[in-house]
Amino acid sequence: VQLQASGGGSVQPGGSLRLSCAASDSSFANSAVGWFRQAPGKEREGVSCISPGGGVTYYSDSVKGRFTISRDNAAKIVHLQMDDLKPEDSATYTCTGDPQRISSLLCEMGPSGLGYWGEGTLVTVSS
Repeated sequence: VQLQASGGGSVQPGGSLRLSCAASDSSFANSAVGWFRQAPGKEREGVSCISPGGGVTYYSDSVKGRFTISRDNAAKIVHLQMDDLKPEDSATYTCTGDPQRISSLLCEMGPSGLGYWGEGTLVTVSS
C-alpha cells in the first residue's frame, strides 16, 4: 500500500489546516492509520491514530481537543483536521498504516514490521 500525504502549508497561530492521507489500495481499510510529526532536532511524535473501522481514535496530549482524525475507507483516505494551531505544531507530518497494531499502540510505538509510510507534508505555524 502506498500513502500520499497532502494539505500542509503555512498558517498563523490560531489558524487551521486539514491534512489528507490517500491510499493506493483498498486493503488500507484493514489498517490502523496514524499521523506522526517530527520537527528539526526533535523526536518523532505520534500525534493521532485511528482504528481500521474508524471507531477508535487516539490523540497525544499535545493535540487533544484541537485535532480531529477521521477516515473514509470507501475513498481510501484519512484526514487530520488541525484547529487552533500553535507554533509548536510546526513539523513535517507523515501518515502511516499498520494492519497489525491497534491505534493506541501505533501512536505510542510506531508501526510494526508490517507497517508502511507515506511521504511527509510540511506544516509551518508562525506569525
